[in-house]
Amino acid sequence: MGQAPLTLRRWTRVEYERLVDLGVFDGDPVELIAGQLMVAEPQNSPHATAVGAADDALRAALPPGFIVRAQMPMAVDADSVPEPDLAVVPGCRTDYRRAHPTSATLVIEVADSSLEFDRREKGSLYARAQVAEYWIINLVDRVLEVHRDPARDLAAPHGGGYRSVSAVASPAVVTPIALPSARIRVSDLIP
Repeated sequence: MGQAPLTLRRWTRVEYERLVDLGVFDGDPVELIAGQLMVAEPQNSPHATAVGAADDALRAALPPGFIVRAQMPMAVDADSVPEPDLAVVPGCRTDYRRAHPTSATLVIEVADSSLEFDRREKGSLYARAQVAEYWIINLVDRVLEVHRDPARDLAAPHGGGYRSVSAVASPAVVTPIALPSARIRVSDLIP
């Protein structure tokens, strides 16, 4: 007799948030991505340093009316609650006391061992959620990958993709499209 095929249990955002409220994950770094629970990889020192440096650079450059959320949930759809390394959202902290944001002005992931996952899976998910701009701080190649212009892409894992993708290196300066007054040096993002 052959082994029976495995069945994956898909989770909804409502079920996931209930598990979080019940303390099931007990502080484990878990995200809900397209109905699947994903355990985040532990952060090595370069990753943690880059998250902190990018957080500092963003906070210094943002105009009033925007905040940076570091490693906090975004409720992007009915079956996904990613926790990007950084997300720039409009408003103030108390605007999100009852519910996580459903989108962001800018989402940033810091990637070393997760580079392909961040490009393919998370990039498709953020594009499907219409996040206008997605940056990957690529620690492998020491560049900033700038993803813009989200669109429907049925060939992508989650049905979305970015039509514009470029790699930017130091000493360049980047300006988020939704925040034209914010100028950020790539060298401040990749320590």
